[in-house]
Amino acid sequence: MNKPVLTPPSTVFCGIDVSAGSLAVALIEPDQSLAQREFANSSSGHKALIVWLGRRKTMVRVSLEATGIYSLDLALALHAAPHIELAVLNPKLVNRFAQTLVRSQNDASAALVLAEYSQRMPFAAWVAPSGKGLQLRALARHIDSLVTQQTREMNRLHALEGSRTAPRAVVQDIKRALAFQARRIAKMRSAARETIAADAQLEERFRLLTETPGIGEISAIQLLAETALLAPGLTVRQWVAHSGLDPAHHDSGTSVHKRPRISRAGNRHLRRALFMPALAAVRCDPHMKAYYETLQARHKTKLQALMAVARKLLHAIYGIFKTQTPYDGNRLFPKCNLAVELQSSSR
Repeated sequence: MNKPVLTPPSTVFCGIDVSAGSLAVALIEPDQSLAQREFANSSSGHKALIVWLGRRKTMVRVSLEATGIYSLDLALALHAAPHIELAVLNPKLVNRFAQTLVRSQNDASAALVLAEYSQRMPFAAWVAPSGKGLQLRALARHIDSLVTQQTREMNRLHALEGSRTAPRAVVQDIKRALAFQARRIAKMRSAARETIAADAQLEERFRLLTETPGIGEISAIQLLAETALLAPGLTVRQWVAHSGLDPAHHDSGTSVHKRPRISRAGNRHLRRALFMPALAAVRCDPHMKAYYETLQARHKTKLQALMAVARKLLHAIYGIFKTQTPYDGNRLFPKCNLAVELQSSSR
């Protein structure tokens, strides 16, 4: 992540609460006076907002929550304005900050919370994603949605085919729908591959991913889409935190010591994209398998061990992207080499 930026004394702090149709805006002026306005969440509304902010004749530091397609166009417009510094924040991070403030929850107060976040908390500027990266993420998430629909219909078909009362017309209609869905998914995956091939960095990273044990072409598209937009200066720990795979501890005093779990305070799409490759890696990669079995020997549940493997796999992806070299299990698991040798010799 970029280092926190020093705040000039004349900086104006702005928070924007984004919804589908409107933008609730709160400003804290250098003299601590407050201004609030509302704009349409549209191209013309974004232009009007930028003009309004520009009247301050000083730098405006803006914070808004990452809310997918509702905030992305606004973020790109604000990022292009020369007098605006922009931070796009994890909603859960903002929610924790808001819990320290006492006020009723409405759009105006949500914007004010974001403005106060801009004023009080360290600032890290948002890095605008590449156009191809944005296209790839949109394609990959659409594919994921189509696959979810396909799975739901396949389960329905399986249930109907096991029933004597299901009309044949219904069964045939679902089969036709599934065939059409399969063609849609294939078309979108082809479009995703074309998008990757059009960008040299994406293509190289795609090649490195598909050479990593447990990651096939379908998973590589999903993983590449979710990592392509991460800021280049992030550390591997920040990647893990972004994915929500970082452990969350629940301790209080001497009596409450709950078992650590993953925080889930991050990108659910990235977590989902890592699940199947992690499952495959513990079967086909001796290093991952040895690590997985070592965790189980330490009385971790299968799911806990698998999430740890997913986290290690994310470490591996970070490393191969940073060094532009293929996956090397010996570098990722230097302490597991002996276990791998023992496992290999026992076969």
